[in-house]
Amino acid sequence: MLSGALPRWRWSSFLVTPDTILRWHRRLVARKWTQAQRRGGRPALADHVIALILRLARENPRWGYRRIQGELKKLGISVSATSIRTVLLGNGLQPAPLRVSVTWRAFLRAQASAIVATDFFTVETVRLKTLYVLFFIELHTRQVRLAGVTRRPNGPWVVQRARELSMERPEGMTTPRFLIRDRDSKFTRSSMMCSPATPPGSS
Repeated sequence: MLSGALPRWRWSSFLVTPDTILRWHRRLVARKWTQAQRRGGRPALADHVIALILRLARENPRWGYRRIQGELKKLGISVSATSIRTVLLGNGLQPAPLRVSVTWRAFLRAQASAIVATDFFTVETVRLKTLYVLFFIELHTRQVRLAGVTRRPNGPWVVQRARELSMERPEGMTTPRFLIRDRDSKFTRSSMMCSPATPPGSS
């Protein structure tokens, strides 16, 4: 070193001291190891892309990840199916088959005001004769409406009782759209056409 070639009393002529050089060196080493490291992986999706993915998924519940990916590509946006899956799951949206599935409980709750169920129950008299009671129940109000009582129920009898009941519907009452019934032969097509729930083929 240059300091070795000069007497110690001349060291004061240096602009810096050995301690200063060592301090600078330590700072350089520390800076080397504390520099911000570049993060790996795909870059984060822009907010407007995330919003578009969520909109496509909510407005088209039958679309899967790859269908959404294809629609985005048509718009000039390149996003992997994995990233789309991550966005949807992160926002509480399940895969397409799960998003479109509807349970019976959810269906009945949503359509209760338009559903009527019908069936028979039996009553045994004192003389042990069986009477058949036809009734209808409105799901949204739980109101039971008795349509008639007979010892020998058949298709024509059910037709007449259904007609009478449909004519007695209170003013302002919502017209039912669906009728729940079993496959009893007494429930003929004609009787169901005249029942409070008018669409044919309901079951």
